Amino acid sequence: MPTTISDYLKENGKITYSNVGVSMMPLLRQGKDLFTIENNKGERYKKGDVVLFARGKDKYVLHRIIKVLPEEYVILGDNCVNPERGIKDSDIHGKMISFVRNGKEHSITEKRYRLYTGFILFTNPVRVFFKKMWVRTKRLGKKILRRK
Repeated sequence: MPTTISDYLKENGKITYSNVGVSMMPLLRQGKDLFTIENNKGERYKKGDVVLFARGKDKYVLHRIIKVLPEEYVILGDNCVNPERGIKDSDIHGKMISFVRNGKEHSITEKRYRLYTGFILFTNPVRVFFKKMWVRTKRLGKKILRRK
């Protein structure tokens, strides 16, 4: 009987489950959408792939590859600002191949999904900049309110 997601993927080839957290919004909504991961078949992944990787011993993270380097990947959630660097092929357990939204399954080969991925990758630097500025503005506002 598999004890981890990694073991389950090795034994069954695929796994479908719900995400926890908001790092992949608006693509995946916490507690509402499902996604299917296909086991890593030893291939190199490409920019734009959404992969499940291990952070530490028993924490799994689903984020998008934003840069492919010879020995590693740079990965970032669609709703995040701080990329993770140094993710190796051995850290990645599989790639998202589909997701379910409002009871309908969508493949990553669909045109709408591919357009969304292109938009996310193209606008990433601008989105990250404005999101960081928004967070700083909120912090500054809270400091000003505390002083009054």
